[in-house]
Amino acid sequence: MVVLNLAKGAVRRFALVILVLGLVCAEDPYRFFDWTVSYGDIYPLGVKQRGILINGLFPGPNIYAVTNDNLIINVKNNLPEPFLLSWSGLQNRKNSYQDGVSGTTCAIPPGKNYTYKLQAKDQIGSFYYFPSTAFHKAAGGFGAIKILSRPRIPVPFPPPAADYSILIGDWYKTDHEKLKSILDNGRRLTSPDGILINGRGSNAVFTIEQGKTIRLRVSNVGLQNSLNFRIQGHTMKLIEVEGIHTIQTTYDSLDIHVGQSYSVLVTGNKAPQDYYIAVSTRFSEKAMTATAILKYKNSARKVSGPIPAGPNPGIDWSLNQARSIRNNGTASGPRPNPQGSYPYWNIPISRTITLESSAAQVGGKQRYAINSISYKPADTPLKLADYYKIPGVFRVGSMPDNPTRKPITLDTAVLGADYRAFIEIIFQNHEDIIQSYHINGYYFRIVGMDKGVWSKNSRKQYNMVDAVSRYTTQVYPKSWTAALVALDNVGMWNVRSEFWARQYLGQQFYMRVYTNSNSTRDEYLIPPNALKCGRVFGRKP
Repeated sequence: MVVLNLAKGAVRRFALVILVLGLVCAEDPYRFFDWTVSYGDIYPLGVKQRGILINGLFPGPNIYAVTNDNLIINVKNNLPEPFLLSWSGLQNRKNSYQDGVSGTTCAIPPGKNYTYKLQAKDQIGSFYYFPSTAFHKAAGGFGAIKILSRPRIPVPFPPPAADYSILIGDWYKTDHEKLKSILDNGRRLTSPDGILINGRGSNAVFTIEQGKTIRLRVSNVGLQNSLNFRIQGHTMKLIEVEGIHTIQTTYDSLDIHVGQSYSVLVTGNKAPQDYYIAVSTRFSEKAMTATAILKYKNSARKVSGPIPAGPNPGIDWSLNQARSIRNNGTASGPRPNPQGSYPYWNIPISRTITLESSAAQVGGKQRYAINSISYKPADTPLKLADYYKIPGVFRVGSMPDNPTRKPITLDTAVLGADYRAFIEIIFQNHEDIIQSYHINGYYFRIVGMDKGVWSKNSRKQYNMVDAVSRYTTQVYPKSWTAALVALDNVGMWNVRSEFWARQYLGQQFYMRVYTNSNSTRDEYLIPPNALKCGRVFGRKP
């Protein structure tokens, strides 16, 4: 196995090797991170637990970067088992080798380290990282990613007085290995025990000065629950969703579904005292709420009064809010051209793919599926098997384009797709629960969502003017969501449920976006330090 054990000083030498090899542009700056992953005691809900710490922190350290920065992240794994980090929303343009999921990347062995080389290529906005294997996500190991615009690129709002990253999510008091064992034995998990705000069940504090405006970047890093975010006595102006500037609409509260990130501006226009920040479950049988504090500088009074109530319990309120989120076509993105300059409304759709979830017992064990295929992990990352042309690891086309309604079967599901195709994806949900889906390496336009079953007539209600792009979308109970995707990123990309138990038990697949070109303009070469495992163990690049 080829594993690079880099001391802290060697990380910079590794970056120079990359530069010499021509994998990055000389004008793009570097940012270096040295992380050690370990277990440690945490008390997020007042009970001692074993958590995953990064540099002794839970949640892990924030990543701050600027558009096009090269991120050199040296990760030392001090856990007694393999560990793998993924980067939700950081697109890894032309580089699925570094995607950090089991279908593309070997996990870091115990006691070893790996240096990720990522680039925030043409990206801005609010994202996060998380552990992607072994149900580690239920133990921590996650943190915020903040990518700022380059100074010469204007943003459509004045600079805020402060900029906070807020990680919200549901949480179990049960050790993650016990949760994993429950799933491995074919049983369902019970509901989580509580909600965390930046790793705490209560009392996180965010400071504001009267008359000033702050930015809050809120990401739902939880395991299954949609959450509503609101601030006592204050409204929020939505400015960005997962790296895309939005029409600046004011909301009293926001539904943030699993895997999603929102960015809002809040103005300190109330009396100087403390106010509740409330986060509560949505569309869940078990109601849970956590609170933090918005504290005015020179606050004259502690938080008081009732915790602000959430919105109506039905899906209509949330559905209408989701439809109201629109792309800001006049704002510059990471480049000095308006976001609305991409004419998605004029591009012919070359293929329609309908993805339908299902759940059933298979061989006496609980499984979840998409189009009746429940994903079975391979013994070798699919991207490496593809690169080395190793047969028998996966079969392109094992994920069908449309629901088959057959009994669930297990397979290493891969959907074949052509580079530069423009496709329509329909997420169809016949179940009674809300769902959340993510596509690694891609943004997609959310052009429509509604109750019922999608049909060709549903296209009449598509937003073909200013549909927002994002990388994670909700699908409401017994409803559909439609997305348009330009397949402009070659690689092997994970398409998954963000409900982590469902993802773990098969509700995912990989989309192989292929071109026969060997040019690095289309896809980067395999990294020189790529870990080798399974059937590629001992292979050279």
